[in-house]
Amino acid sequence: MAARPLTPLAAAREAAGYTQESLAVTLKVERTTVGRWERGVQSPQPWQRPGLASALQIALDELDDLLRRTARHSTRPTSAAVLASAPIGLELVPPAPPTGDRHEREPVAEIDVIHAAIPRLRRALDRLDLPDDGPTRTPADLHGDIARASDDRLQSRYGNLARRLPDLITELARAGQLGDTADRRHAAALLTLVLRAADGVAFKLGYLDLSARLIDLMRSAAQLAEDPLLLAAVAYVRTETFFANGDLDTAARALELAADHVPGLETASASAAFGALHMRAAVVAGRAGKPDRASDHLREARRAATAVPEGVYQGTAFGPASLRIHELAVSVELRDPPGIERAAVWYPPDTLPAERRSPLLHRPRPRPADARPSRGRLPVPASRPPGRAHPQVRRSLSTLLRTHGAPSTGLLDLAAWARAR
Repeated sequence: MAARPLTPLAAAREAAGYTQESLAVTLKVERTTVGRWERGVQSPQPWQRPGLASALQIALDELDDLLRRTARHSTRPTSAAVLASAPIGLELVPPAPPTGDRHEREPVAEIDVIHAAIPRLRRALDRLDLPDDGPTRTPADLHGDIARASDDRLQSRYGNLARRLPDLITELARAGQLGDTADRRHAAALLTLVLRAADGVAFKLGYLDLSARLIDLMRSAAQLAEDPLLLAAVAYVRTETFFANGDLDTAARALELAADHVPGLETASASAAFGALHMRAAVVAGRAGKPDRASDHLREARRAATAVPEGVYQGTAFGPASLRIHELAVSVELRDPPGIERAAVWYPPDTLPAERRSPLLHRPRPRPADARPSRGRLPVPASRPPGRAHPQVRRSLSTLLRTHGAPSTGLLDLAAWARAR
């Protein structure tokens, strides 16, 4: 029988970087005591809880909630059910070799690790102006970690991010208080990128309040950095807030204003920032049911895309392939059957970041010419990415099926993937 995923308390311990043995040493208890806590068969004594909360870097009320959820964990579904329901892009760490304590060998569900790390992330944000003491590298020395964090976000490696972000944010907060003016601006620029990575975790996992807070902090950090291209990137991300509250007019105004203030369009970075803002504005216009405005924004974005290769600029993927995905997204928003049909014959390149590919186009690719798909149809994946559930995707595909007397195989496969009728 497959092992159960770790309990919420065990996931919090994993997120804080402890093994059962090392946590037991820190708290001066037996390892088996930690195991009983994590299995929910015993709770820490009142005098043990402050030390446990401190080790896990969470507040006492958050620890109480963890312990309650751990006690209920015995009623959770088996790991097979957890695997089936895990969001796309969240990998599950496979079981360790069969040595040592059984509970140390249980697979860690990445989604549990991420949720367990959220309190630590909130704590790091609470103390941005009063960071904990600790070793502090220079902004230049932190570049490698920032690049890895940005890449983890773009490739949807949210578990890696959740583990490392709190400490990285705290170190950048310390770095921002040291050095000369140039160093502080540099640290603010790096902090902007790390906060964006944190927003990727918060938004994808449904912590919309935390996402809104991170975006506000990103704006403040970008202003301290005095980098107009970072401010443009923040305006791009800020659209999430307006999508969440349905304020599309303000979203459009913010994106257009940011595009008007992008300087130096003769550089690739500036052109990419300008184009990304317009392709985002096109989606906003599409969602608002304004095809003419959407067309205008796509035209500006195409002009910018001809000047830059596909790549990541200030944390935002932009180029011909990214634009193509947004063109399809606009077609979905506008319920444009011809635009949706184009989705059946175009696939994003494998080199495109996973976060960019995932919203709409994670669907089966055509088999090689010598393969023999059953009944001439492509296999429908078991996974259920967000794009499949988009009501306008299904409505548009249903319209295509009704209006095409002889729909193509590609259209039939796309409709089967989306479960359109």
